[in-house]
Amino acid sequence: MYLDNEDFIQWMEKLSKKLTTIGSDLKAVIATGEAFTNDDKLLDNQDLAFLLKVSYRTLQRYRDSGQLRYFLVRRKTFYRMADVKEFIQSYASKNEVVMFNKGIEDGKTLK
Repeated sequence: MYLDNEDFIQWMEKLSKKLTTIGSDLKAVIATGEAFTNDDKLLDNQDLAFLLKVSYRTLQRYRDSGQLRYFLVRRKTFYRMADVKEFIQSYASKNEVVMFNKGIEDGKTLK
């Protein structure tokens, strides 16, 4: 397909504006330090299984029973940290909740 010079210039201007917008958005995210707050951080199956010391199948059972909220992005499962904390507080003992919260602060696992 052949573009005349005028169409090409218009197309390049649109592309330039879009790239400028994306660049300014990235600068804003970088300037804030983090894109997510602690409760908005996302965990995938591997992260959560390691954190809770359970298998992927156990996570699947929690999802199927409705105990643990999740969402899919391109067929990959993710969990919000706020939902994981809610799950722990609902289904774990008081001691496990304390250990979990301490582990999150220290960057360690639950057990």
